[in-house]
Amino acid sequence: MNRYPPTPLDITGVILAGGRGSRMGGVDKGLAELAGRPMIEWVLEAFAPQVGALLINANRHREIYAEYGVPVIADSDPVFNGPLAGMLSAMRAARTDWILTVPCDGPLLPPDLASRLIAALVSGEMTSATVTEGGRIHPVYALLPVSLEQALSADMTAGARKVGEWVARHRPALADFSDQPQAFANINSAEDVARLASQLMPSR
Repeated sequence: MNRYPPTPLDITGVILAGGRGSRMGGVDKGLAELAGRPMIEWVLEAFAPQVGALLINANRHREIYAEYGVPVIADSDPVFNGPLAGMLSAMRAARTDWILTVPCDGPLLPPDLASRLIAALVSGEMTSATVTEGGRIHPVYALLPVSLEQALSADMTAGARKVGEWVARHRPALADFSDQPQAFANINSAEDVARLASQLMPSR
């Protein structure tokens, strides 16, 4: 039975860095430099104060990620099955009742991400929560109970791969972040990196 509602200490934050980076020519996005620092550092800095524990899900360069002092877990299936595979591995590895997943290429992570997802969860009396912004749902930013592990495992065995479809199946509460649209911008090119760097540099 998951503790409900969760407090930040009941949540393991999971940074999903297990992708191929195919849209950026195979670059490991978490280690790509942004405004003088690897992207993973921006995410860790913003995420760590919001949760009770952290995990990094990575299938490449795990020894580099491990240097940040955070446990690194790989997908159980080494064929790059997308964010759902990382979520499944995190559910199995977490020592808390809840996980909160974010992508490694989200350097503008809102400082109140966890608290607003928890508030949406409670307000909607739901058992999971995700982010909406400008009418668009961002399912990789998801607060999930680890009790969904068996369901996710079965669904992936049956062929589930699309994170948006799977998260929607569990009728998540929606936390509206339309006041912070820049926080959920996709990074798929060198131009995207340069644009974000211009936003970050003046404040550093």
